Amino acid sequence: MGKTPLYCEKIFPVFPWEGIDTVLLDMDGTLLDKHFDDYFWEQYLPEHYSLIHDISVEEAREQLLARYQAVQDTLDWSDLDFWSRELGMDLQELKLRINHLIGVHPYVIEFLEFCLKHRKRLYLITNAHSRSLSIKLEKTALGPWFDRIICAGDLGAAKEELAFWDRLHAMLNYDKKRTLLVDDTEKVLFTGREHGLGYLLFVARPSSRQRVHYSCNFASIEYFKELLPR
Repeated sequence: MGKTPLYCEKIFPVFPWEGIDTVLLDMDGTLLDKHFDDYFWEQYLPEHYSLIHDISVEEAREQLLARYQAVQDTLDWSDLDFWSRELGMDLQELKLRINHLIGVHPYVIEFLEFCLKHRKRLYLITNAHSRSLSIKLEKTALGPWFDRIICAGDLGAAKEELAFWDRLHAMLNYDKKRTLLVDDTEKVLFTGREHGLGYLLFVARPSSRQRVHYSCNFASIEYFKELLPR
């Protein structure tokens, strides 16, 4: 994933809503608190991996982090079937055991209501595997808000790849210059810019348990209430 400098001045978003027809929203870290995913991959999974291989949790974490990094920014990174095969564990079952940690960020529902009130086309676009997506949609009931939900796996490319955007545009036929993309990963926003999207927004508080970090390259928000009229 794209790395963000620790200290950047906040660039405040100024969007002419009358110039935006389509809103593309990431899921993990953008709509949902990324604490669930961070805890699962960095703590919960290493704990189970350590028991299977009779090693310390720290050693298990180091081994897994190296394996994660080897497939970073690819479809394999978020593919539960891939990791279940690689690790010999049922990752979907493990995620279900801690699904109580899945949560929607504050002001997300209010923002979705605002978009629908102003007749914006709403799309959820995510790198998440379809199995992960189903767990989170069942827990949060966010699905009905969207005109369509697209997993990167459906398009055969991760959001960090330009091929994803070319295929997404062919599928949805949106006006690039009148489209807003909101994501918590700078590399995705850079690719969206290369694709020609008119409005790009960085989420600076993807996890409720981590410090806020603003983008030096894109307008940033901590919460969606910053986009709502006062």
